[in-house]
Amino acid sequence: MMKNLYIKTFLFFCFLCFVGCEEYLDQPPQDQLTDETYWTNEGNAKTFAFGFYTPYFRGYGSGFTWGNYFSGQSLNDDFAPTNPPQFQQQVPASGGGWSFFYVRKANIFINRVQTVPMEQEAIDHWTGIGRFFRGMEYHDLVNRFGDVPYYEQELGEDDSELLYKERDDRSFVMDKVLEDFQFAAGNVRSSVDNPGQEVNRDVVLAFMSRIFLFEGTWQKYHEGNSTKAAEYLEASKWAAEQIINSGNYSLGNYRSVFNSLDLGGNPEVILFREYAVGQLTHSLNSYVNKESQTGASNDAIQTYLSSDGLPIEISTSYQGDKGIENVMANRDPRMYGTFVEDSLRIRGTVSNFSTTGFSVLKFLNEDIMDSPEGVSNQNPTDAPIIRYGEVLINYAEAAAELATVCGPSLSQQDIDKSINVLRDRPGVELPHLEVSGTAVSVNGTTYDDPNRDPSVSSILWEIRRERRIELMMEGFRLDDLRRWKKLEYTDMLSNTDINRGAWIVKSEVQARYPDSDLSSLTLTEGEQGYLIPAAAAESARTFDNPRVYLSPIPLDQIKLYSDQGVELTQNPGW
Repeated sequence: MMKNLYIKTFLFFCFLCFVGCEEYLDQPPQDQLTDETYWTNEGNAKTFAFGFYTPYFRGYGSGFTWGNYFSGQSLNDDFAPTNPPQFQQQVPASGGGWSFFYVRKANIFINRVQTVPMEQEAIDHWTGIGRFFRGMEYHDLVNRFGDVPYYEQELGEDDSELLYKERDDRSFVMDKVLEDFQFAAGNVRSSVDNPGQEVNRDVVLAFMSRIFLFEGTWQKYHEGNSTKAAEYLEASKWAAEQIINSGNYSLGNYRSVFNSLDLGGNPEVILFREYAVGQLTHSLNSYVNKESQTGASNDAIQTYLSSDGLPIEISTSYQGDKGIENVMANRDPRMYGTFVEDSLRIRGTVSNFSTTGFSVLKFLNEDIMDSPEGVSNQNPTDAPIIRYGEVLINYAEAAAELATVCGPSLSQQDIDKSINVLRDRPGVELPHLEVSGTAVSVNGTTYDDPNRDPSVSSILWEIRRERRIELMMEGFRLDDLRRWKKLEYTDMLSNTDINRGAWIVKSEVQARYPDSDLSSLTLTEGEQGYLIPAAAAESARTFDNPRVYLSPIPLDQIKLYSDQGVELTQNPGW
């Protein structure tokens, strides 16, 4: 295994500082790397490529800076914080993510790889790596801003016409991204020196399934472009199916994907970030161990099926929500792999309380929880970057959505090779989902969730449920709501369950914890009821302006363009 994969980027950044400024310096220092001295062998190309890894494969972050996993203040309906994050209100003066630094870096890499003395197969492989990262960056830019200027060559300071070009249509840009991914899928090596820690063909395909599921559904729900939606959804489905059919991956214990000291050899993990004591560590294990948490909303808790495969509202095995023992009885076992199942951690009773009483343990490694490595920012548990479980749910959703835009009908076989594989996971073993058209059933019983959004078919509703549960606390939810055009789910006034926690009776809690101070708790019925994490009316988050589906372009960029006589159009509503 490569213990120092991310540390090896040091040489790259030293070189990048020079490459990025080379054309602007009259006399570059002769004792530093140059194009002529650096691009001389495949090993140097590989080292340069490592410079993309940290910004794109953040995992659990480093030190006290987190990645996307369990982002406790995320703006979505999974979390119920005491001070809910709000939608962006103002156009930033600068920054805001409008940067083409990594586009330029990828274009430099793609260009220079062609000059390295190596076999054509190696040139094609590293060109595919460069195009993979360029596609990743353009997806991120399109995700945030929609239309963006597209560049596929390195620019210099004198290229004013290109530097200040107008924004290209998002479908044009995403067509280019699709070309990049198709090239990468056809040329990036399947076998690499460090599988699981280097980009190979499977990594390309896994991200392809993610990115084009996003864009296909965006085109359907936001742009109303069924043709483009079908094209991108087909790409997502194809990429996921390639991985499924390869037989390279399988599912094991759910929690072991998120709390292991070593993910090497885990059959589900396609790519992971490795951590090591004293070299690279993080603080996520500590957060779910010793510290107070932003807890899961009652809305998220209610999403989990009963063990009979039915929604809790219509399941006879559901025991109700009065007491943690009832909430957790007879539920989807992934719930037990995500939340503490035997106790509520309530503010005023324990130091590591949750805002909702429901405490997350998905990322906790119990073997190190009381050691120095288990607390603070010294955590060495490895982080999955992309995994087979996600690919399976990507396939299911892409297949179902494709059927709605004149693609092939969703079949039971599609569900059996995706969602039902997830349900067959060792330790989960839920009843299989059955599909007939848009209707769903379990064990031959057709059902319709009473809480289903009527604008979403029964089969899509269940696929989205499966996605939410499988990927709970992994940083996907906000983007999912955005691409489905469902940000109204985050409105705390119309969806009160996202500002609710566990049901408690204050007197019972006080009796159990005699020294507790429950004065800060607000409940729905005074001395009993559901915990209300955000009790102040003025803190309630509302969704009332669709402009927030896209981010605004910063003011300094609009002015910079204007100074050059070019209009950089702002996103609608900003």
